[in-house]
Amino acid sequence: MRNAFLKQLPILLLGATALFSSCNNSAGKTGSSDSATSKETVKIGVLHSLSGTMAISEVSLRDAVQMAVDEINAKGGVLGKQIEPVIVDPASDWDLFAEKAKELLIDKKVSAVFGCWTSVSRKSVLPVFEQNNGLLFYPVQYEGEECSNSVIYTGATPNQQLIPAAEYLMSEKGGGYKKFYLLGTDYVFPRTANKILKAYLLSKGIPKENIIEEYTPFHHQDYQTIISKVKRFAADGKACILSTINGDSNVPFYKEFANQGLSAATCPIMAFSVAEDELRSMDTEFLVGHLAAWNYFQSNDLPENKKFVADFKAFCAKKGLPGGDKRVTDDPICWAYTGVYLWAKAAEKAGSFDVSKVRNALYGLDYPSPDGLVKMDPRNHHLAKPVVIGEIKPDGQFDIIWKSEGLVDPQPWSPLTSPDKDCDWVNHNGTYAKK
Repeated sequence: MRNAFLKQLPILLLGATALFSSCNNSAGKTGSSDSATSKETVKIGVLHSLSGTMAISEVSLRDAVQMAVDEINAKGGVLGKQIEPVIVDPASDWDLFAEKAKELLIDKKVSAVFGCWTSVSRKSVLPVFEQNNGLLFYPVQYEGEECSNSVIYTGATPNQQLIPAAEYLMSEKGGGYKKFYLLGTDYVFPRTANKILKAYLLSKGIPKENIIEEYTPFHHQDYQTIISKVKRFAADGKACILSTINGDSNVPFYKEFANQGLSAATCPIMAFSVAEDELRSMDTEFLVGHLAAWNYFQSNDLPENKKFVADFKAFCAKKGLPGGDKRVTDDPICWAYTGVYLWAKAAEKAGSFDVSKVRNALYGLDYPSPDGLVKMDPRNHHLAKPVVIGEIKPDGQFDIIWKSEGLVDPQPWSPLTSPDKDCDWVNHNGTYAKK
């Protein structure tokens, strides 16, 4: 009996080996996170609100990240490994953002995280990333005055969005406006952005009495009183709004603006947080002529952007996502997508997924984004890119009416409010005092 078993042992072992190999290959294809599969995949975290007040903006960023992952995986992955996205929903809850970030870094052991929209969510997760040597790719424009070693800022700094917009409105081409109503959601980005904008406007000779500043909470819905004040402010002409309203509050804001008889001709709105994706859920009849300042618009006619737009529509249709092939691209979508490719390119350059090695490989790295060639700053974790101003058209797209000459280098610390500070992670270990 024993001899018979020994004769069969090689066959049994061969069958077991084949079975294990088959299971292992199957697990790799389904994205399982067991120990066998971890040898074939590399995990990344996706930290965007899929519910709550910010879902109107953030859901599409998850979709953009997933599209980039699918494209990279179809080409063989990164360093021979398939990317496995671990998607969580912080539900527009700033405390939950920190909890989910900790879950991704500590429990799921992701190599990088792509996420956040609002600055309050970014500020909430920042200690988690800094304490656990994580790397966050942040895709949305922000207020500056920050330069963390744990964040790669692919969104705009104030000099890449806020200042060019205000400068344009003051110019003859932009209308020569002399009165500015600064209206925003009550949190970090709008308040700091408006501090910088006020400093700029005052430096250009705009009187204090011609600058009004007001804030509303997240998910604010009743703009009747505020628009009445705007109407009085704009009654004598040459007045405009600089809007840092975020999330779904934009829908009642623009609607009330039109209800009270205001328009782009009487008082244009220059938005810093409204793009094509938000316009999908708004009645564009009342929005025509209003403005937005970003670094990318879907209407960019570069061949690489036309492909990106077509691919995103096809991706959404194939995945059965709401909107399907009617979906649009916009600035944060572009940079969320580009962020994944920057990380992948840096990992390949470093030959490693190690955070420190990937971070070092990012310095000075360029990438042919849908917006054209962009470049990581060689020292401060921010992205050099063009600035564009667009005018809303009836179809919810933007007519590009102004564009910077070439790439605009990022300034994390505004010379208007922090002239004594700069950031350099190569030579100065981060933020330092200029001499």
